[in-house]
Amino acid sequence: MSKEKVIVAAAWPYANYLPHLGTLLQCLSADVVARYYRLKGKDVVMVSGSDEHGTPVEVEALKLGVSPKQLTDKNHARIVELFRKWGLSFDNYTRTENPVHKEFVQQHLKKIESNGYIFTQETEMLYCEKCLRFLPDRFVEGKCPYCGNERARGDQCDACGRLLETTLLIEPYCTICRNKPVVKKTKHWYFDLSKFSEKLEEYIRKNKQLPNNARNFSLNLLKEGLKPRAVTRDVEWGIPAPFEGAQGKTIYVWVEAVLGYVSATIEYFRNTNQPDEWKYFWLDKNAKTLFFIGKDNIPFHTIIFPALLLASGENYNLPWNVSTTEFLQFKGEKASKSQKIGIWIDEALDLYPADYWRYFLIATRPETKDANFAWDIFIEKVNADLNDTFGNFIHRTLTFINTQFDGEIPKPATLNEDAQQILTTLKSKAETLAKEIEDCHLQSAANTLISISRMGNQYLNEKEPWNIIKKNRDEAANILYVAAQIVKTLAIASAPFMPFTAEEIWSTLNLKGSVHKQKWTEALKPLPDKHKIAKAKPLFRKIDVNAEKLGEVLEKTREKLAKTA
Repeated sequence: MSKEKVIVAAAWPYANYLPHLGTLLQCLSADVVARYYRLKGKDVVMVSGSDEHGTPVEVEALKLGVSPKQLTDKNHARIVELFRKWGLSFDNYTRTENPVHKEFVQQHLKKIESNGYIFTQETEMLYCEKCLRFLPDRFVEGKCPYCGNERARGDQCDACGRLLETTLLIEPYCTICRNKPVVKKTKHWYFDLSKFSEKLEEYIRKNKQLPNNARNFSLNLLKEGLKPRAVTRDVEWGIPAPFEGAQGKTIYVWVEAVLGYVSATIEYFRNTNQPDEWKYFWLDKNAKTLFFIGKDNIPFHTIIFPALLLASGENYNLPWNVSTTEFLQFKGEKASKSQKIGIWIDEALDLYPADYWRYFLIATRPETKDANFAWDIFIEKVNADLNDTFGNFIHRTLTFINTQFDGEIPKPATLNEDAQQILTTLKSKAETLAKEIEDCHLQSAANTLISISRMGNQYLNEKEPWNIIKKNRDEAANILYVAAQIVKTLAIASAPFMPFTAEEIWSTLNLKGSVHKQKWTEALKPLPDKHKIAKAKPLFRKIDVNAEKLGEVLEKTREKLAKTA
């Protein structure tokens, strides 16, 4: 029997700059779930890539006075290296400039066109007479006609999430020169999205895995009525449009970026000399596709992407789950590089190890409402959860075994009732943790992980083996055997969340291989008889500065990194 196939996909970060923590959260969420499913023995392919095309990149390149390709080459290389340091286990983190992606997108759109779902239409677009260019997407901003947000973009309003066309903006202006544009006619190719309204509504209503925010938002869009969406743009930087007569046009970035999940899978299997294997992940109905995105990307993953797959006629698997987070805000606002609002992934790693951040971001993951980053919460999570609870339990358990049992896991003749009860509770908590990850309730899963170590600490505090060993060594052995078993469970259970720490625990337990090559069921299997462990070392260090001081440290780190960028 073949393994169950699982695609785990994270939203593609724009390559106009390095990701900030809010952007990283999607890749990190995907990583937690991918690592878990690998431990469960599933056949997992985790994909994403740098979104190099589109107006955000072109606008940034214009501001810097470099070509878009120069900008994305530099940033993609930096992102790849930083993601490695963050412990993100992508099977293929690619880029939209990859030839496999370009080829797939062009072929897919030609197929949709031949199926009758793409048409041409002359339309009015905003045009900047000073810059001598049409103004799609990020080249134009203005007031949202729906909610009044003053900084709505030409393709979408971040405040209310509505999809927009540039001509709908009130008081629009060119983001390059700030001049007011004029309206000018141009010809574009359109995807007839409205023809898939019924199928999309059926898909969304029947998909019980979708979180409420994604389902409700998508159903509201369908209720308002879908309209054809432009597939082409009047910009130079992007994938050339494959349609006859479309010279000088490129593909709208959001059409090609979502198709990148498929092309990244194809590329991965071509690179591993299994060119047809991708079909088992995208066409086999037993396979699952899981997506991790921010709420501003909902319509592209629940409406546009499924419609593009349906339009091909190839019977693709539609997204099985679209796990959607609310915004991680900084000072009550969205991250902004120009306004120095937010924390970027290079800055974060310069301050503290990756696992500190990984745990914090998942434990405070904004799953139901926007969350505001605060240094005092970060300090609390590191000090109270990681250092004083998780790390403290493991260190005191293994140190006691080092000093009192010569580093050998004690094996009692029989386990008393209290010990058996703790192991039963341990099994229950491990099952709860697994269910929470599978349901993409990752914040709860992180808290369940810490609760296991909290249970271990309470067990040691109640039993006091440091006193009992003076009178009854067998009873002390009973206690430490159970505590060591909890440590082993924590090593595997923490691997999806804190991969570096989990490997260190596994190494200290002196168990064979890598913790990431184990099976989830190994977490509850008894430790070997007469097993010797290595000398225990502290896993974490306390943050001994206050929130105000950390804010000052971040500014110095930012200045230092800016000089070396």
